[in-house]
Amino acid sequence: MPRLLMIDDDEALAGPLTQYLARFDFELHAAPRPSLGLQRLAAEPFDALILDGMLPEIDGFELCKQIRAGAEGTRHLPILMLTARGDLTDRVVGLELGADDYLAKPFEPRELAARLQSLLRRARMAPGLAAPEMRFDGLRIDTARREVWGCGGSLLELTSTEYELLVILAREPRRVFHRDEILNRLRGHEAYLYTRAVDILVSRLRKKLAPLDALKTLRNAGYCFALAAQP
Repeated sequence: MPRLLMIDDDEALAGPLTQYLARFDFELHAAPRPSLGLQRLAAEPFDALILDGMLPEIDGFELCKQIRAGAEGTRHLPILMLTARGDLTDRVVGLELGADDYLAKPFEPRELAARLQSLLRRARMAPGLAAPEMRFDGLRIDTARREVWGCGGSLLELTSTEYELLVILAREPRRVFHRDEILNRLRGHEAYLYTRAVDILVSRLRKKLAPLDALKTLRNAGYCFALAAQP
């Protein structure tokens, strides 16, 4: 049963949501403050994090940034951000700081469950969907361990969504993927999505792959993987 941690100061939300998500075989734990949430992350294993954008002690977006830069055991944890407003700014900021998905408050519990299922499915995607290892000029992708090695043999710190995006593109080098196709493959559904999310993810991934010029933008078309494969 996947273990989830929700960091949200709305304590009235935790009880009903715990009962609801149990229907989908999720075990939800709640922390009303960031400090308590970080303590639990350090002490217990979790499969995903639900993080409110507006929190006491520290802004939820800053907390997301800290987690992504933190300990090895938590920096790759799938993160779903909850935003008090559904505006574009909150979504963009959350994605740029390393969140894997977002959901605006108030939300339908069924949609939250669906997004969590999609998030965990991406994080646990079977290695058989791609070759066990893909090698390119200056880049190696180990799909069995979900690890990516860049220039000089350095291990790249990618979020689960960044990793899935890279694998999608790298499996078919030179093929142009339209933004909508990428979104559909990453999310598994098209509701409440926007193409700007792909631009943000590609930009974030491109920075992490630097100095490799691995991702090409084709104006009014989409993106493609540009590195040459090695035997």
